[in-house]
Amino acid sequence: MPARQVKHNFHTWTSLNSTMRFSNRWGMMADIHVRRNNGVKDPSFYFARIGANYWLNEKISFSLAYGHLWLAPSTAGWKTFGDEHRIHQQAQYAGALGKVGMLQRIRNEQRWVEKIANDKPTGKWRFTNRFRYLINFNIPLNNKPHRLSLVLADEIMMQQGKEVVYNSLDQNRIFIGIRQNLGHAWSYDAGYMNVYQQKYSGYQYDMNHTFRLFFYYTPDFRKSKTVAMHVPNLSDE
Repeated sequence: MPARQVKHNFHTWTSLNSTMRFSNRWGMMADIHVRRNNGVKDPSFYFARIGANYWLNEKISFSLAYGHLWLAPSTAGWKTFGDEHRIHQQAQYAGALGKVGMLQRIRNEQRWVEKIANDKPTGKWRFTNRFRYLINFNIPLNNKPHRLSLVLADEIMMQQGKEVVYNSLDQNRIFIGIRQNLGHAWSYDAGYMNVYQQKYSGYQYDMNHTFRLFFYYTPDFRKSKTVAMHVPNLSDE
């Protein structure tokens, strides 16, 4: 195998994520993502997702969702976006270590990625099953109504499939940033995300230096609400 090749990319990633709760057990999620290459100059992908949430209790929840991704071509001069269909199953635990919010998430994804050749769809698809584990810490920096927190997170992604030969370890994402409540069920986080991704060749890697700005809308429509500890609701592509 050739020597390792690492390509450094600079991305901007923005999204709007919502988790709506209608009862003690049921709710829904929906989110929209836009990532740009070369800062904000070029498109990278667009992604939209919708799904159902089920709460076992105030700390443990599950979700089932469908997402569609439009991936911009990486070959110079090409204009055709590739489609990706995705289904995920997810289990999430939201707790605390003293005053520090902690979230752990396990997500399993089935992905159908369209193959593009010579700037045209081939009608063929690559299937992979991807397993993701996220751990996130939310460290309060003050006790004000619109309190500010430090966010530290890491997510590792493993994949398998017929065409996954050299890159079972798909990617790792490290995030450090700030999070702030804006009131009326709105919040945001902003910071630096490092995405280290192994390509299908096995020797080519992307090191994505990413400015991330995510907005969250988490309304609770229950008539009687159980008081729960403040732990961020997270969603990402």
